[in-house]
Amino acid sequence: MATNLSIHDTAAPGPPVTARASAGMWFLAVGAGVAESVLGVIGVLSSGDIPWAALVAQIALRTIVYGGLFVVIDKFFRQGRNWSRTLLTVALGVVGMATLVAGPIGWLAGDRDFGALDLDAGFFAFAVIRSVHVMAVIAAVVLMYQPESNRWFRRP
Repeated sequence: MATNLSIHDTAAPGPPVTARASAGMWFLAVGAGVAESVLGVIGVLSSGDIPWAALVAQIALRTIVYGGLFVVIDKFFRQGRNWSRTLLTVALGVVGMATLVAGPIGWLAGDRDFGALDLDAGFFAFAVIRSVHVMAVIAAVVLMYQPESNRWFRRP
């Protein structure tokens, strides 16, 4: 059905740049989580000692979680549903961030044996992906609470 618009009609406003950028950062963060998982699976498979049941369970769980997060970001966050912003803040901005930094902080607080680090290509790939992951989460949270984003998520 065609709509006749006049010069006086206005299109419904879309999300502000800050909300769109936040969505992009959330997609990047979830993508980095997927990449970390792939590296983890490669590490387990290359170790030779493969706990198949645990590996399949982890892959299944992560597929459900990452898939669900993609849906929340795409279908609800980008549409300005405030509950999705709250969910992403708590699930990824707080709990997820804690899981990302707990290992490195624990290692730094412990013995910090730099000589024990296996500084191979896998280590550096994981370090780069983890760094991107952390920065994307921080950027996403900051962007989604900017004044423009606040107005977008609080509109009736």
